[in-house]
This record gives sequence, C-alpha cells and structure tokens, in this order.
Amino acid sequence: MRNHLHTDAAALLWQHRCAGTKLDALPAALRPADALAGHAIQAQLPAVAGDVVAGWKIAATSSAGQAHIGVAGPLAGCILARCVHADGAAFSLAGNGMRVAEPEFVFRFGSDLPARAAAYGPDEVLAAVATLHTGIEVPDSRFADFVRAGEAQLLADDACAHSFVLGPAASADWRNLDLAAHAVLARVAQAGVPHLQRDGSGAAVLGDPRLALAWLVNDLCGRGIGLQAGQFVTTGTCMAPLAVQPGDSVVADYGVLGQVSASFTG
Repeated sequence: MRNHLHTDAAALLWQHRCAGTKLDALPAALRPADALAGHAIQAQLPAVAGDVVAGWKIAATSSAGQAHIGVAGPLAGCILARCVHADGAAFSLAGNGMRVAEPEFVFRFGSDLPARAAAYGPDEVLAAVATLHTGIEVPDSRFADFVRAGEAQLLADDACAHSFVLGPAASADWRNLDLAAHAVLARVAQAGVPHLQRDGSGAAVLGDPRLALAWLVNDLCGRGIGLQAGQFVTTGTCMAPLAVQPGDSVVADYGVLGQVSASFTG
C-alpha cells in the first residue's frame, strides 16, 4: 500500500471516530493486508488528527481478550493528547459501540527511551519511569463488528483507542510493591446506587504490568519508535471490562496507589 493510501485510511478512520459512526470494513483499496500495513496506517493518525501522542496503550493483554477479538497477542495503539482527561471526567457514550470502562496501571516516563536494535529489559525500562498512575480507558472501535475486523484493521484503528482518564500519581512507594499481586476493586453505580463490583489485579496484564510496559516499549522500538519523557503507557485492563451505560459512574480503587473515577452520559 502506497503512503498516501495509509494517510487516506487513517483520515477515514479519524472521520468516523469524530462522528461516532461505524464502518463495516475499510474500502478494499485502503484495507491493510497485514500487521505491518495496519501499523503504517496508525502511524498517520497524529498528522491527520492534527495532534500529538501523549501516551501509548496495550489492547488484548489477556488470553480471553485476545480470543475475543481473534488476535494472537497484544496490540499497541497511541493515545492522542486531546483524548486524555483528568480524574473524574464525564464522557458521552453516544456512538460508542463498546460501552466499557477498563481500570489500568499507567507509567509516565521521566526520561527518553530512544529506539534501538537491542531489546530493553524490564529493569531498564522502569528506570526511565518517573511516576505510576491509576487510569481508566474508555475504548471504542470504528468498526461495527470489531470482533471480526481482524488484527490488521484493529491496528489501523489504533487498537480501539478512544478516551482515557489519567489519574493522579501514586504517592506510595510503588517500586517496592508486587504489582502483579496488587489488587484493584472497581464499582459501577447508577444515581449513586452500586450495581456492579469487580476485582482485578496486575496479574491480568500479561502476568505483570511491568512486563506489559517492557513489551510495549520493545514493540515500538521494533518499529523505530522511541518513548519520550512526559509520555505515558497504560498497560491494559486489570480485570474483565466493566459494562457501562448513560448515568453510570465508575470508581477504581487501587488501595495505597489511589483511586480514579469517571462518569458517563447519553
């Protein structure tokens, strides 16, 4: 696929993203044939959106999540600056076909990790991290049937990135915690009355959010993309996604690491 077709595909996906409308599939001339082409389309997203990359996300970090969308492993996507919101943000669910909230562990970098041929080890990656945050991802796909869209189109569609709530930095000494075993409790309430409660932990994220972080860094480096100071990585949902509807609010409690919340309108 020629470069201008990558841009055209990214622009079409961005148009549907802004409008809250869905595609059955990208037109044949713009449809990526493989993951490489899907990544190339995704790489055009910041330019067509006129925005910058604030962070990166990982989708399908559990075997159940991978099976659900028919992929063999995790998928990386970028999070644009305009899609990042503060703790307590309210979102409209109009046009959102997924309607889920996903509590996540988030790492913000204090120094650059340039792209290089040799893989970064987990300890090397963590040494570049400044702060750990709580977060809630509110994903969506531009495909009407994202479960059957396939890996290449899902990558082109930014791995279902949509909106993201970045919680406050943890004040606890997170470096000395076992993040794989760290428990997270989430509650969904309507008009203040809880109707869903779910437990999760860091183990749901490729076994450990720190390993997921290293995976993302090395996946990007393999494509010549480095991480920049100030950018963050949100490492994937630490529990089964929470179904939400207009009027709901979500609070995710990470114990000593803090809380993060979001609410939803029609």
